[in-house]
Amino acid sequence: MMRGKVLSLVYALIVVGLWLAGGGLKEAATLEHPAVLLWPQGAPGAVGTDDADRPSLILCSLPKAQTARSAVVVCPGGGYGMLAMDHEGRQIAEWLNSLGLDAYILKYRLAPRYHHPAMINDAQRALRYVRAHAGEWGIAPDRIGIWGFSAGGHLASTAATHFDAGNLSASDPIDRVSSRPDFAILAYPVITCSEPFMHQGSCKNLLGGNPDPKLADYLSNEKQVTAGTPPTFLFHTNDDETVPAENSVAFYMALRKAGVPAELHIYQHGRHGVGLAQNDPVLSSWPQRLEGWLRLRGYVM
Repeated sequence: MMRGKVLSLVYALIVVGLWLAGGGLKEAATLEHPAVLLWPQGAPGAVGTDDADRPSLILCSLPKAQTARSAVVVCPGGGYGMLAMDHEGRQIAEWLNSLGLDAYILKYRLAPRYHHPAMINDAQRALRYVRAHAGEWGIAPDRIGIWGFSAGGHLASTAATHFDAGNLSASDPIDRVSSRPDFAILAYPVITCSEPFMHQGSCKNLLGGNPDPKLADYLSNEKQVTAGTPPTFLFHTNDDETVPAENSVAFYMALRKAGVPAELHIYQHGRHGVGLAQNDPVLSSWPQRLEGWLRLRGYVM
């Protein structure tokens, strides 16, 4: 009985310590991986103060070392209506950590409570937040990527095509740094909100019913690629009937036309939403292709 009370007290003290720590740390996701609120005083456009109104990052960090390492903001999928936090969040962070990269899992705002621009605001803030804390966390400010799955892939590709250098006159120091990811990883991503290859559910959740066609085009990211879009790795399957592979193909072709380094892998078989596909003897090789690309680009040392 006494031992249980002591353990409970230790846990409580750890959580309180995380709550009071500096750098905006406000809550603990787990003992191993604390979480930080992106806007401790409330997110812009928030409609309440519940957990769903408070976008955050789960910090899956490695111990600080002498050499700065790369980091990735991870955007789980879920059609902009939920978050697949296990196989497109926690497992991804563990895999990145195994390569010596920091991982920061983004809990972004969702429909039907939120629509655009809440989601991209959250992703941009996450990239700024990580970059603003790069020195403190031991990561290289010019090697911060974003990785998204399905609708999270749409969010990641939006961050890769809609970014700014920061506002040097902003009162919030986080807003003074760039929101541009240095590289992007897109796994079976939703890319377009235009016919004929759009994913209806994701785009409806993002844009609401009957969106302005100009806004739909603006968030059809194959149309927004420029020479400033970061290097990108794409993975898809030919069998994917939920989000057709044409999404990845269109984005890859736009990158190629703009002269942006890119690598695309389309496997013949495999369902949508496979994550790292650890139980598939063929698809499980795709993370090896990604690791090779990360090493080739110098993101894994």
